[in-house]
Amino acid sequence: MVLALAATARLPAGDDITYELPKLVTYSTQVANQTPVATFAMPVSGLRFEPRVDVQARNLAEGQADIAIRGGVFENTGFKLGAAALYDPQTGHYFAEIPVAPAMLLSPQVLTGADNAASGFNAGVGAVAYGWRPIAPRGEAAVAFGNYATNRQSLYQGLVLPGARGGPTLAADFELSRSESDGSVPFGDHDFRRASGRLQLQGAQSQTDFFAGVQQKFFGWPNLYTPFGFNETEDLRTILYAFNHRAWTSPDSHWQLGAYYRRNDDDYEFNRAVPGASNPFVHATHVRALALDGHQGFGDYAVTYGFQAMRDSLQSTALTSGRFRTRDYYKATLVPEREFVTTAGRVRLRAGATYDDTNREAAALSPLAEVRLTRPNGRRLYAQYSEATQVATYTALNSNAAAGLFRGNPNLGRATSRNLEAGFSFSPAGWAVEAAVFHRRDDELTDWTFTRGVTARTANPVDIATLGVEVVATRRTPRYDLVLGYTMLDKDADYGAATIDASFYTLNFARHRLTAAVTARLGRGFEVRVDNEFRLQEANFLRVVGGDKAVLTSLGIYYLPPGVRSLEFSALVENLWDDDFQEVPAVPAAGRQIAFGAAYRW
Repeated sequence: MVLALAATARLPAGDDITYELPKLVTYSTQVANQTPVATFAMPVSGLRFEPRVDVQARNLAEGQADIAIRGGVFENTGFKLGAAALYDPQTGHYFAEIPVAPAMLLSPQVLTGADNAASGFNAGVGAVAYGWRPIAPRGEAAVAFGNYATNRQSLYQGLVLPGARGGPTLAADFELSRSESDGSVPFGDHDFRRASGRLQLQGAQSQTDFFAGVQQKFFGWPNLYTPFGFNETEDLRTILYAFNHRAWTSPDSHWQLGAYYRRNDDDYEFNRAVPGASNPFVHATHVRALALDGHQGFGDYAVTYGFQAMRDSLQSTALTSGRFRTRDYYKATLVPEREFVTTAGRVRLRAGATYDDTNREAAALSPLAEVRLTRPNGRRLYAQYSEATQVATYTALNSNAAAGLFRGNPNLGRATSRNLEAGFSFSPAGWAVEAAVFHRRDDELTDWTFTRGVTARTANPVDIATLGVEVVATRRTPRYDLVLGYTMLDKDADYGAATIDASFYTLNFARHRLTAAVTARLGRGFEVRVDNEFRLQEANFLRVVGGDKAVLTSLGIYYLPPGVRSLEFSALVENLWDDDFQEVPAVPAAGRQIAFGAAYRW
């Protein structure tokens, strides 16, 4: 990591010409490398080194990755697209299956604490929220080739048509992407394809988006989900149709209405050499949702509000042992707030509640409250308390409790997360620093555990207390951008009477995690981008290779030929040090991968 950081520090003399590469979009402001090495960019790509998000990948992050926030698990992190929260009722492993080109999305917001409680959906700890990007008349064609027979191609085009005077402007964009590779380990191949398109009406104070997209993914990996030495595969097909209308009268007052239909088809093979072995795992989920949210200001008063209704259904050859295969969900949010000025600074108070209900479980009313002080010098301090609830997915509820590779529990109830935290932000000497300390109590959280001598993983409820510290420091100059992150976590888990030898998720966390994202503009058309992560992981006996420490680096070197600013060449390396740390216990790490690419933008 030190070598990679040092490579970005050699800046040119002051008379060199420096400029930032004219990137089509920025997928995440906290991450240096916006483009993955082995495949085309997906929404999850911009989260790989995000300081507040822990992406635990199998194969490549764009293949299958569990997204955890603040020491949570993959199923209590949600995703939001416009007004509506996206969801896969079968398993949280598929929450990030979003067939939308990142070029169509704004940079993600990571919602935690009271913000997640108010705006998240069926997500106990955090949510990643995306907005729809306004379409501009621009395009990009990109190709790349790398080791392990890796190759990828993508095409994006945005169009804006002249509108009638005083009326809305009609715009459209579309993208086509594909990639394939033999993979950095035997039987780690992949073949991905995506097609997506959008129509957009742009008004003076509104934006309406109509979207359709489909994504097909086949990939293999040894020990993909089980620790028994088999070469497993996933074959996924995700379809999404979405609508979102957003309107605003001021930065403080806005509302949006959204709806979507999502279908996810999954054919999982435990042993690719013998398809259908150990009970075929073929599933299809359907989700329909309607959502409304907004924030309305009234001088010193304001109110945040929201509502979402969702219906799902499951078709499955394996998840047949539970009590139901359809479910309706409802969530309502109402949070009034007030601001006033004191001698100490400007104070904002907000307090409200959310109401969660389904037709299968009991409802829950969850309070939240926050006090925030903004000092005259711009420093902000806050303290808050919030609660959030969620219900289990069908893989946990409907898997056979007594046999098979995945053993469920039809009696899993609603999990409750209670979060108490305090934090501050300030800007010393050109830096922007945000810090928080939190204590969270998760009751009846669903975890997947392993017991010696049992050839399966089992869904078990756990009560767990998490103490955490989170710091993000950012500095941006004409020559370089630097984003530093640090997270410390400590957990105390109680599984009751269950016999537990290892946890795949709840106890798979970094006690200490440091991230460093560096973008250095070297002049003469060169730019270097480096993402670094150092982590000291909680011990887990299933992690048999790589130990409990990791140093992970993604390096990108970019060049724009002088005078041809539309053309870009790149050399990218993922896992620069070839670290064999297992992000998910028993799942082999991906090796070092290299790609050389070219992009043309207009």
